[in-house]
Amino acid sequence: MGDWGFLSTLLDKVQSHSTVIGKIWMSVLFIFRILVLGAGVENVWGDERSDMVCNTNTPGCENVCYDWKFPISHVRFWVMQIIFVSTPTLLYLGHAIHVIHQENKLREMQRNNLFAKSPKYTDENGKVQIKGRLLGSYLAQLFFKIILELAFIVGQYYLYGFVMVPEFHCEKAPCRMKTECFMSRPTEKTIFIIFMLVVACVSLALNILEVCYLLCKRITKRRKHDGMVHHNPKANYMPPPAFSLSLDAAESLKQNRMNTGLETGWAHRSSSPAEEKSEL
Repeated sequence: MGDWGFLSTLLDKVQSHSTVIGKIWMSVLFIFRILVLGAGVENVWGDERSDMVCNTNTPGCENVCYDWKFPISHVRFWVMQIIFVSTPTLLYLGHAIHVIHQENKLREMQRNNLFAKSPKYTDENGKVQIKGRLLGSYLAQLFFKIILELAFIVGQYYLYGFVMVPEFHCEKAPCRMKTECFMSRPTEKTIFIIFMLVVACVSLALNILEVCYLLCKRITKRRKHDGMVHHNPKANYMPPPAFSLSLDAAESLKQNRMNTGLETGWAHRSSSPAEEKSEL
């Protein structure tokens, strides 16, 4: 089996941009899938073709029967499963790195311009906050992982089931008659098949749990925000524009002047008869 170092390095970078459940999923992937697949499973399946025995002397019959019973080796099938399931996570990592790069540019602009746009998805230490576009990208990769896990589990069931059958019968050409074939170490291989199936189910459950966690967290945050706005009327207060304030002030000043002029006129009229009487 090939070297998993490059894939492990990339997936390790995702840990700092994931939730707690995402970190647990990554640990399950490293320890119970990649490590077990590289350390033990390949050795167990190394003799699946060479030690298979068929009751026939017809040339090519064993090869055809093996290809009919196992269209793809279990080991290669699990390698494909790990690669396909990890691909959405790697795509999310690329999006997160792109966002971090843009946020770093914004911080450099803020040093020269105080009115520049503030970073939204990262803090001063470069830690990603899963919200907005990143939340959508994170949820999308989780949904794709769930679909891929289900597809591979169902595909494994339809390809060869979940139990290694010690004996099977083959009637494919060039076999001249119904031929009995026997697999090597079927019990040991069945144990590994069930183990890898359980790990795939655990990975699937973690992905579903993480989707529920993120959605519940988002809903709780939205309700908390709406509750604060509802109980704080000042949060809904919008100050009037400065232009309307200046117009109101001008109108008020004009009205005061008119009132003052009217009061002066009335005072002058009331004082005029009194002055005429005093002169008489």
